[in-house]
Amino acid sequence: MTDPRNRQYTNGEITVFWVPSKCIHATTCFRELIEVFNPGRRPWVNMEGSTTRRITEVVNKCPTQAIYWKNNSDLTPDELAAQKHYPREEVNPETITVAQSEATLTKTVDRPERVKPTSIRIMPDGPLVVEGTFKIIGANNEELRPTRMTSFCRCGQSRSMPYCDGHHRKVGFKEQD
Repeated sequence: MTDPRNRQYTNGEITVFWVPSKCIHATTCFRELIEVFNPGRRPWVNMEGSTTRRITEVVNKCPTQAIYWKNNSDLTPDELAAQKHYPREEVNPETITVAQSEATLTKTVDRPERVKPTSIRIMPDGPLVVEGTFKIIGANNEELRPTRMTSFCRCGQSRSMPYCDGHHRKVGFKEQD
């Protein structure tokens, strides 16, 4: 079943989808493009705030794919039917509660598979973000959660280990000098 907190926003050319349960509050979206992604505003996404090209560049930087985009020509009938305006009291990245249980991930955008070099970034006072073409192998030699990008917990408090669920913010995790 689809989470009723999920949102989608369109500028007529593309649609940006937001899945709050995947959001770890990395702040990349609004640090990079506050004209579009502003958690202090309702609705928090203003698709008229920048060009389609710039919006897609910033959305592609989301470390957890909590926001992703599709060309409107590629939307399913269900996605088209779900497009609507949300009331001013909608949820936003500053008010959501991270889901307690691990959600099933599905591939949302059909794109040709490309081998991409793997990069690892350490988010200040936050998770380890791995992006590229890689596999995550679990304790039983099983591939876990296939993805192109994921965030690994560094604070040790995640309820979705080894993945970050945003608890580093709740517990005040800070880098050690």
